[in-house]
Amino acid sequence: MTGKTRAAVIVRPAELRDAAAIAEIYNQGIRGRMATFETEERTAEERARWLAAHDKHHPVLVAVDPETDQVAGWISADHYRSRWCYRGVAEFSVYVHEDYRGRGVGAALMEAFLPACEQAGLWKLLSRIFPENKASRALCARFGFREVGIYEKHAQLDGVWKDVVIVERLLPGTIANPPVDW
Repeated sequence: MTGKTRAAVIVRPAELRDAAAIAEIYNQGIRGRMATFETEERTAEERARWLAAHDKHHPVLVAVDPETDQVAGWISADHYRSRWCYRGVAEFSVYVHEDYRGRGVGAALMEAFLPACEQAGLWKLLSRIFPENKASRALCARFGFREVGIYEKHAQLDGVWKDVVIVERLLPGTIANPPVDW
């Protein structure tokens, strides 16, 4: 980590008051073209609706810098498919503010997120990552995600076909004891 100290953050469930910060961080990811196919930036109002639509089975967490109260990053579990058999599978996203990248914020989020997802009744997490996004791939590998394949030419970004690496991780506590209260 050149010139950066490890960020001491507090990870907590996201609240509606975090919507503007979540939008700002997501928009950095959109502009950077390394983390999403999305090209249209989000507003705080749109992110507030997105946040309000999450249920108890799909956690959204934020990492907050206790010195500045700034949201340094966020992580979310979103519905994977509408079929009942996939109710415990979630697609996840993790984004870190550009001022906090390389300082352990992603790891802090993931450390809190995995048990939160098990507690929420999820048994599997998955995501798609651009092959060149080495930081996201390393974070996932560190936390036990396995790369299971590549979707070739999954979509276009700025007129260029891009592949994505598919990652997944089973949550053993929920696999052993699946929830019955869905």
